[in-house]
Parts: sequence; C-alpha cells; structure tokens
Amino acid sequence: MEDESFCNISGKPISLDCQSHSSFCREFTVSTPKISIGKVMVYTCSVWLFAYTVFFFTQNTAVLSSAILITLVGMMLHIHFVKVDHESLLVIGSLGIQVSSSYASGREVTTFIEMSKIKDIVINEAVYLHQIIYYLCVLLRDPSEPHGVSSVVTLFQSSKPRLNCLVKIYKSCQEILSTCK
Repeated sequence: MEDESFCNISGKPISLDCQSHSSFCREFTVSTPKISIGKVMVYTCSVWLFAYTVFFFTQNTAVLSSAILITLVGMMLHIHFVKVDHESLLVIGSLGIQVSSSYASGREVTTFIEMSKIKDIVINEAVYLHQIIYYLCVLLRDPSEPHGVSSVVTLFQSSKPRLNCLVKIYKSCQEILSTCK
C-alpha cells in the first residue's frame, strides 16, 4: 500500500505506511516529522541569550557554563527518551502482535504480545479537557476470568494519530484476527 498523510491530535502531520507481507501478516508504521533544526536553534539561542544577560549583570561565568550544559544535556535526553521518529505495529495472524518505537537517537523499544493473550483490538475514547481523543488499544485476556480483560495496551502513544488513521489500521487488524479465529 502507499504512504498517506494524516494528522495527529494536535494537527501536526504524520504519515502511515501499511505493508502487507502476506495475507496473515501486516505492518503499520506511523512516522512523525524529524526534529526541526530551526526550533532547536531558537530554543538554544533563547536559553543562551538569557544566560548571557544574567552573566552581563552578575559577571558569574557559572551561569554561562550551566546554560550550555543544561541545553546540551536537555537535547540529548529529549532525543534519547522523548522524540519518537516512528512507531510500528506488526500483526502476525497466528503468532501475535509486535509493537515497536524508534527514537531519534536510534534507540528502539519492542514489545511482543502472544495471540493467546489478546482478547481484541479496539478503538477507545478518552475525554481530555474539552475534547474527545480516540486511541487504538489491545485488550488482554484475564487468565482467571475468560470473558474479562486483565489490562489494556495502548498503541501509537507518541504519534497520537487521529480517528481516520486509526480506523484504517483497525479494519486491517480485524481482517487478520477474524481469519485466525
């Protein structure tokens, strides 16, 4: 399938890439835009300008050193722990679901959920301030109660796609899950 453009809940552009590896295996990748060098420059310059202003009046070089150190450490932490480049969902009909997040630093976090533990995949809704937000989640079976749900695994937490993107992924996942049952 081809790449399409969608928006996240904040209105920022994201893209969805759907790949069908076989009739029982599909992969969905939601990508967010790369870090804007302009934004990084603006934040860095404003922190350093503020630090220089404080230095100008106090003549304390520790202010400049700490401003440089804080911005560098802050950028490194943001790139390694916060900024997600893309999230992927690999649905393999008979085995399970693999959820991966790739960060801007190259770090990847991957989780696998066995098909026997999956009760269903649903689009859920949450009320946030004055709006309703939709999100895709996996309901996990409760081993002690066959009709119960033990926990909920939220998908695409960082990219936060809007409903039209979620519906496309949901329908495709339901096709695979219904053929495996």
